[in-house]
Amino acid sequence: MIIFNVDLDNTLIYSYKHDIGEKRRCAEIYQGREISFITDKTQDLLKEISRKILIVPTTTRTIEQYRRIDLGLGSIPYVLVCNGGVLLRNGVEDEKWYRESLEIIAGSEDELKKAEIMLEEDVNRCFEVRNIKDLFLFTKSNQPVESVKALSQKLDASQVDVFHNGIKVYVVPRGLNKGNAAGRLKEKLRADRVIAAGDSEFDISMLQCADIGIAPAKLEIAAADSERILRVKPDVLFSEGLLEYIRKLLPDIERKN
Repeated sequence: MIIFNVDLDNTLIYSYKHDIGEKRRCAEIYQGREISFITDKTQDLLKEISRKILIVPTTTRTIEQYRRIDLGLGSIPYVLVCNGGVLLRNGVEDEKWYRESLEIIAGSEDELKKAEIMLEEDVNRCFEVRNIKDLFLFTKSNQPVESVKALSQKLDASQVDVFHNGIKVYVVPRGLNKGNAAGRLKEKLRADRVIAAGDSEFDISMLQCADIGIAPAKLEIAAADSERILRVKPDVLFSEGLLEYIRKLLPDIERKN
């Protein structure tokens, strides 16, 4: 079995603010508005690839946020949400997986509590502080760089990571990352190989642990790891470029298995 762990936002689907051309379809509706889209070519390639490998959306989105997404693939057997802390099996949360996730991050509880207090008091914060299923923290800041800097100076970096993605600010336990989740699922399903694709800092651990990683040219990755990761050129839409890579690589991967 080959597993394809793939990020969603800016990897397979794009916000309405992103120009991806006219040949697209709606992939997400929120409060009656079409807010995310997928190109026709991306969807066609996904359908073709899904007949040969197990596609596992792997996202920082919550369960509710993921359920708004329609990739046009019908029911997807396995989905990793909440940065890998939650596994959906045929749309239903796997309680055993979630309990194991909480056990993995148990040592980070004090740092998360400290971070939550700091974020509540952050004068730059412009959104509520959300504790996502006791797994990680999320908010938004008018000055995300400053917010991240303040958190990084006070929090134990051996226990939690602090990120910002645009104005979004996250505090995430070290053990809760997409790479660990992809490894856990590979072991659970006894898969032979893992392909991973993603566009942001959240995806680097997943790209590093995969047999084949695919990233946009702009994503900064340590040189030692980047040698194993394929890059999609900036003049190619990432969703289409990464799936074209996989389609070309599949015959060789299948022979090796």
